[in-house]
Amino acid sequence: MKLNALMDNLGARSNVKRVGRGIGSGMGKTSGRGNKGQKARSGSRKQATFQGGQMPILRRFPKFGFNNPFAKEYATINLGDIEKFIAAGKIDAKAPITIDTLLDAKVINRRMSGLKVLAKGEIKSKVEIVADKWSKAAEAAIVKAGGSIKAK
Repeated sequence: MKLNALMDNLGARSNVKRVGRGIGSGMGKTSGRGNKGQKARSGSRKQATFQGGQMPILRRFPKFGFNNPFAKEYATINLGDIEKFIAAGKIDAKAPITIDTLLDAKVINRRMSGLKVLAKGEIKSKVEIVADKWSKAAEAAIVKAGGSIKAK
């Protein structure tokens, strides 16, 4: 066997179809593109998203997320933080703890839509908390410590 005698299998390679080379080739005149119209022209193709001249769906929809203008954001505080600030003397445990006392003590920096109490950490002090929302675990921990929590 010689390298110059190697050949592909029959049908492995086919010639490129040469269009526009005369009427006898079977692919002359319109080169298989039919008569006139956008598809018959060179360099002009409809995009995959083309929708018959109306505004495409990709341009009608917004390009990024949705922000709910009526969403409420709550200033959150954990029970462990409350205990830490009571120990530091920033919060008085005998007085009711409200969003105003937390703002005055600079524990939170904005009022937002209200105050939400979460159960992360431990609370040992007997406290009365006035909040807009709280978790069930936070309520259980406050009651266990001898305190109370009520709605604003």
